[in-house]
Amino acid sequence: MGKRSRTKARDQAPAGEVGPRQPCPCGSGRRYKACHGSVDGPAAVFVNRPFEGLPGECDIVAMRELVQSATAPLTLAGDGRTVRLSTLLPMAAPAMVREGGDIWLGLQVRHNFGDPSRDLGAVLVSALESEPGIVGLTDPPGEGPRLQDLVTGTTLEVTVHQGFEHWIDDQDDQAGLAAALDQANASVNPTARLGSVQSAYWTDVGPKEHLRWVMPEPEDRLLDALARLHAAGRDRLVPDGRFVGMFRAHGLLTPVWDLPVGTGSEALEEPAAKFAEDLAEALADESALTGDERAARSGLANRQVTIR
Repeated sequence: MGKRSRTKARDQAPAGEVGPRQPCPCGSGRRYKACHGSVDGPAAVFVNRPFEGLPGECDIVAMRELVQSATAPLTLAGDGRTVRLSTLLPMAAPAMVREGGDIWLGLQVRHNFGDPSRDLGAVLVSALESEPGIVGLTDPPGEGPRLQDLVTGTTLEVTVHQGFEHWIDDQDDQAGLAAALDQANASVNPTARLGSVQSAYWTDVGPKEHLRWVMPEPEDRLLDALARLHAAGRDRLVPDGRFVGMFRAHGLLTPVWDLPVGTGSEALEEPAAKFAEDLAEALADESALTGDERAARSGLANRQVTIR
């Protein structure tokens, strides 16, 4: 084996893992070997699947990485208080304590210390002890509780918003905030969460529409199943729509479909439910992949984009 081949083999990673020359999943922009893959780097704090065990793990991933405006209530363990989990808070604040004592917790923030769930836990603990105002996180959270340690429940009730009016729904004087709200709302694309399946979000970005569906299955099994359906031509949801690839975020895969303009979310409900049935059947198939299915799997793997 030549030097070039040895180097290539050394830099390849097993399926589902990150290779040393690939971008680090933490989002730093550095190669994995120079970031969380470094012996002297922050590898000890990096968690590949940080939201595992939380109610609605897939929806939390979608809210953090894909959906522009959505909220969901979280119930605190112990006292039963409710915290509002939000995709984005004003000024990308990690948390806000409102005048009435309500706590809002933000998912889309500027900091990233390797384990978003521990970051959220630290911010929430701080917010529970803070006066009204913005609560931030400027240093690594250390060994404090993760969000999984602080909340309870088995489901997550997500509400998708077409703007950020919920930022001021507890304000008596809303007129003075209209200009800032209009500016924020201008960036929001129409989005809907499908009701027939879990954690699938339709969005209209103007030139085209997309369906992005966060799935909880282990990556290798899911790739095999998607390859079986792709090779059989059973992965098209609507005429002229097509399955184009996947995001990888926080340890989960998010298959993505391009859709013709004008499709809308309602037209996807029935075909998405049918696809979920077909996918479950393919996931249960433990036979070896055929040649066509292996080729399909290789093509799908090459179209993965890691965003976190």
